[in-house]
Amino acid sequence: MLWVGSQLTIGYAAAPVLFGSLDRMTAGAIAAQLFRIEGLVGLTCGVLMLALSNVLVRRGAEPYRRLRWLLAGMLLCVLIGYFAVQPFMNALRVQAAVAGVDIANSPDAARFGILHGVSSFFYLICSLLGVALVWLLPAAWRSRAA
Repeated sequence: MLWVGSQLTIGYAAAPVLFGSLDRMTAGAIAAQLFRIEGLVGLTCGVLMLALSNVLVRRGAEPYRRLRWLLAGMLLCVLIGYFAVQPFMNALRVQAAVAGVDIANSPDAARFGILHGVSSFFYLICSLLGVALVWLLPAAWRSRAA
């Protein structure tokens, strides 16, 4: 719940408010920090939850078998989105700042836009998998109790 809730809050509430309230450079810098923290939360929660679901499946809780796939998908999205794509985006942002322009006015604006789109796609997939996880988790608990 912590992972999915923070992901939905940061990605679909906090970031839009930042970009609606602040200039693009400031909003982008704050959003980048929030997404970095969210990446670490996702990595931590994903690894812990995947380990816990593996233990539960080994103990006979079969409903957690399919939840492991959702968790693995979410963790893969975090690894790709935050730890593969984001470093390139940050490098382009720093490069633009050194040149004295914001990323939207830099020569790398198109490349940044593509990377942002890729990152947003993985964020969306992770969010959808997270909603599915939250939806299915109570059923897994009920069947385990029975």
